[in-house]
Amino acid sequence: MTIITGGLGPTHDDITKPALVKFFGDKLITDEKVLEHVKNIFSSRNLRMPEVNSGQALVPYGSKVIWNANGTAPGIWMEKNDKVFIAMPGVPFEMKPMFDNEILPLLRKKFSGQIKKILLQKTFLTTGIGESTLSEMLGDIKELTGESKLAFLPSSVGVRLRVNVAGKNENEAGEKLKEIEYKIIAKAGEYVYGINDDELEKVIGDILRRRKMTLSVAESCTGGMISSKIVSIAGSSDYYAGGICSYSNKEKISLLKVSEATLIKYGAVSEETAMEMAKGVRELMQTDYAISTTGIAGPSGGSEEKPVGLVWIGFSDKEKTYAKDFLFGDNRERNIQRASQRALEILRRELLNLQIKF
Repeated sequence: MTIITGGLGPTHDDITKPALVKFFGDKLITDEKVLEHVKNIFSSRNLRMPEVNSGQALVPYGSKVIWNANGTAPGIWMEKNDKVFIAMPGVPFEMKPMFDNEILPLLRKKFSGQIKKILLQKTFLTTGIGESTLSEMLGDIKELTGESKLAFLPSSVGVRLRVNVAGKNENEAGEKLKEIEYKIIAKAGEYVYGINDDELEKVIGDILRRRKMTLSVAESCTGGMISSKIVSIAGSSDYYAGGICSYSNKEKISLLKVSEATLIKYGAVSEETAMEMAKGVRELMQTDYAISTTGIAGPSGGSEEKPVGLVWIGFSDKEKTYAKDFLFGDNRERNIQRASQRALEILRRELLNLQIKF
């Protein structure tokens, strides 16, 4: 079996289909169902379809067309001498659901009698803890996973724990996975905010929606990234009132009612300002919760007292308001990402009554 991705687009450099028909001694024909699908995608967006896009409905005569619900390029399944060749679009947004929803079931059906082991994978998403500290917390990995595999996959916003298990059948593999999950949650569960493709902003949104609670955000150094994350989740209007990107002191004073005296005495990047920003936006938008960010994203603007990467994150609800400081490093993009993620994690911990340990 061979699986490839990419090269199924409408331009001259997309050569996968010509290569397939040459290799298999086949020819390209127009699949009318795919052509109609491509036309509908353009018309639904009020766009004229370039003639070149008609070529995306061309498929090898001897192939099985794999439906692409998220784009214009269909996948292709071809067989020869009991060997399977699969071509999928290269765009992850199209390729991943095509594989999970269309191709994987076909592969299981095709090779069900030849499968000697079932492989299962699960990824635990953590944030607010470094890779080495997380490793120490989990302890002896061999004791934790046995013969199964555990990979630490760090990024600027957290560490993914990817677990791979094998079993004689799905039940055996599933039981192994459950046992490892139980151990991970017992040791480091408070840092695990989700599984596989979960997003922290959606996890938070689900909690707020269930509780019928509302949120507002005041941002300075993160420049709207937190708001962008929140509204990327469908239905966020159920709980998100809005945000204010108060990048200048003038807007902090006029919109968020940050005291001018506070800014003069402590500066924009300070515990006091972060607290007043969080409280100000919560009171302005009359929400149950609010978070705020103010910091020095870099690469310039730092000082000995306030270095590049210093960020104050504020939190406010009807009972308390506070702020915590963090040093995220000297890379502007990573600082913005890390500050946004940490602000959301502080909110998650408050919602779940978990101690703030960072």
